Amino acid sequence: MATLRTLLDIELPVIQAPMAGVQGSALAAAVSNAGGLGSLPCAMLSLDAMRNELAAIKAQTARPFNVNFFCHAPPAPSAEREAVWRAALARYYREFGLEVGAVPAGPGRAPFTAEAADVLSEFRPAVVSFHFGLPSAALLARVRTWGPKIFSSATTVEEARWLEAHGVDAVIAQGLEAGGHRGIFLSDDLSNQVGTFALLPQIARAVKLPVIAAGGIADAKGVAAALALGAAGVQIGTAYLLCPEATTSAVHRAALKSEAARHTALTNLFTGRPARGIVNRIMRELGPLSTAPPAFPLATSAIAPLRAKAESQGSGDFSPLWSGQNASGCREIPAAELTRELAAGL
Repeated sequence: MATLRTLLDIELPVIQAPMAGVQGSALAAAVSNAGGLGSLPCAMLSLDAMRNELAAIKAQTARPFNVNFFCHAPPAPSAEREAVWRAALARYYREFGLEVGAVPAGPGRAPFTAEAADVLSEFRPAVVSFHFGLPSAALLARVRTWGPKIFSSATTVEEARWLEAHGVDAVIAQGLEAGGHRGIFLSDDLSNQVGTFALLPQIARAVKLPVIAAGGIADAKGVAAALALGAAGVQIGTAYLLCPEATTSAVHRAALKSEAARHTALTNLFTGRPARGIVNRIMRELGPLSTAPPAFPLATSAIAPLRAKAESQGSGDFSPLWSGQNASGCREIPAAELTRELAAGL
């Protein structure tokens, strides 16, 4: 079976996980230049911003890089669900002197589209990866015309088999430890989500594709363990969040460096879809998983003013402090140095 290095002609079997909202082109280029695979998350970028970021990567590196997209179906807005969500947040609006009725409704993250494919075709990245399944067959066929490798996340054996049947080139086995959004797409049942080192060998046995381990891997020993269990490579996100090339906010950086980082949970409060982050005030008071938020990604707009107000006061009480269960690898060192350390001894 191909390793990540032979599949992509890169030096190190390390993918920097795409992390929307906390990184851009600088982190991706630094990791690619170090011999790994840097990634650009595009779910929160406008088409113009995506084009600018891709141009910046191309200006900084000639090496392979990954461009990542979400594949959710945009929900129909529901005035009833939005009202329930705003009612749940009303006491916090009052606390900060904000007007709940003045918040505009709208999404915070966009799925892959034909227009995004138009932009991508100008840059032809070596890898295009997806979260929450895959785009339509027609869109995927269009992406394939310039020859990239297609990766997507699986959180269960069933999802991995589905991805293999739909023609991906590698499966990212996303364990329960991973920070950020779960890639779950065949079911909403969180009870079938398992840890990385339980999931990885099961997926490796179930599919004939290269499998990339993601979740809870924070150092060279973890990377070596994943490879020993059959991984073709690893995808690491949380460890990069303190690197100077990341755009991680001050309150998020502070949380990652504190004892609070040892307590994470899956929550749907910030977007409407389960994602792992450091437990903060709103997660404690509303419960990390709630029926109040509207469908993904419509929960984002109503919580945004609370986040902005709290962060202006130095607080992350209402911020999505995305982190995996193992933040011990977070270090304030250049991303290139971290990438090489993660692959030390391989």
